[in-house]
Order: sequence, then C-alpha cells, then structure tokens
Amino acid sequence: MPKEIYIDPFTDFGFKKLFGEEESKEHLIDFLNQILPKEDLISHLQYGQNEHLPKTALDRKAIFDLYCTNQSGEHFIIELQRATQMHIIDRSIYYSSFLIQQQGRKGKNWNYQLQKVYVISILDFLLEKRLKLVNKLIHHGQIMEIHQHQPLSNKLNYIFIEVPKFNKSPAELKNRKDQWLFLLKNLPNLQKRPKALQERIFQRFFDRAKIAKLPPEEAEKYIIAKGKMGDYKNTLDYREAKGRKEGKQEGRIEGKLEEKENLALKLHAKGFQLKEIAEMVEVNPAEIEKWLKSSKK
Repeated sequence: MPKEIYIDPFTDFGFKKLFGEEESKEHLIDFLNQILPKEDLISHLQYGQNEHLPKTALDRKAIFDLYCTNQSGEHFIIELQRATQMHIIDRSIYYSSFLIQQQGRKGKNWNYQLQKVYVISILDFLLEKRLKLVNKLIHHGQIMEIHQHQPLSNKLNYIFIEVPKFNKSPAELKNRKDQWLFLLKNLPNLQKRPKALQERIFQRFFDRAKIAKLPPEEAEKYIIAKGKMGDYKNTLDYREAKGRKEGKQEGRIEGKLEEKENLALKLHAKGFQLKEIAEMVEVNPAEIEKWLKSSKK
C-alpha cells in the first residue's frame, strides 16, 4: 500500500486543519461559495465558539465541528459526518435552533427579525432512499409552503452533501465545485497534486495538507485521529456483521445493553468524544454518562 502523503479531511484533525484555522480560512470561503446561493456568497468569515450551551442544566449542549459568521452576520455551522445518521435531518434542525435562540434580544422593542442560519453537513454516507433524494449529491432545504411549493422563509437553510455520490476523475472536473468535492473524497489516496488542480488556492491547500510538513505535535494528533478513524470503521464493521448475523435491518447493534456498555467504555478509553460514541453505539448520551460514572466507582 502506498505511503499516505496527504491528510484525510474526513478526520476531525484533518477537517479542522484544512478548513477550520485562520491560515486555511480562504479554503473554507472558496468551498462554501461553490455550494451557496449567489445572494449569500461570502467575502469574509469569522470563526466562532463551536460549543453552545443549553438554556438549562438539564438540556443537552451542542458541539459543532465548525461555526462561523460572514460579513453580514449570517451564521454557518459546518458538520462532517462519517457514519450513517438515522436522524441526520432532525439533528441539523436541533443544531440550528441554538443559533436562532441566541439571536433573541431582551426587551419589548425586538421585532423578531433574524439573520440567516445555514447548517451544512458534509456526509461520508448516503441519505436514505425513503427521503427521495437519490438524484443529486447536494441538497438544499428551507421552510416551504407545501401547496404552492414556494419558500416560506429563507432564514433557515439545511445543505446536505453526499460525498460518496461524487465519482468524477481529475480529467472530468468541470468547475471549482467539482474540484473541492474531488478533494474531499480522494485527498488521502493521492500521491501528488493532479494537473487539474493547479490554481494558487489548491497549491496552498496541498502544501497545508502534506503530512510531512506537520509539526511533531500536530503529526502525533493526526496519527491519533487516524487511529480513532480505524477504530471507528472497525466498530461499524462489527455493527454490520452483527446485524447480518442476527438478521437485523441496516446492521444496527441490537445486542444486549451490556454489550453496548462495554463497547462504549472501550471507545471512550480510546479517546472518542461522547457525541461520537452515542452515534456509533446508538444509545442516548445520558446513558453513556451513567456508564462512565459507574465504571469509575
């Protein structure tokens, strides 16, 4: 197997390194401008706090992969999703609610005018066919008037990008959108920069993506991230194999609660975040927190 030259953008470390730091902001702006409507193109972005706390201590907080605002004060959540999410649309709506609530102003004079909110989900899996979203690989949802099929509001926007559907070769890339989608899917498998990606922005992108150029402490973080990704894949393979064995639809873990607890504890010991563990084991995060507390007694 050839040596890996470039960072995998579908790791937490890789995505933030390539799109979530001040030095890589131009990459994020250029990528977003390929998928946003013309009226919402970005000239400036400011990164914000990605952890948003709930109203009360009993509610669940939200931790976004990237959160930023543009030159007009509009809000953007950018999420990377590796594993199939049964409720990915509900999750996006829940995340957007934090950015709607924080726009509320105290006092009687606020007229409820809102800035736009975008939740952009970059998926390494396919949306369910029952959603009838099988033709395109980028989907843009808003609040619609169902009888006339007209937007009721453009303030809430949900964009889902099904990266596995993109199958173009370097010779087939027609525009900047194709180029970014190609990189999201294929970057860790490349040995050099393709001729179709010679623009200045991609030169800077490839230089930043070289594993050999990472400082030692960042290289170590990337190795850990790749290890976690391998563990993540093994967990999914286990879940699929177990599902086949038991004849369970979609390969979900349907074993005893004890099996899920043991798996959750192992993943936590390897450094996975609570959000990731909950997604893989398919258990409420509150239940996982109970298991973690019990294991320390």
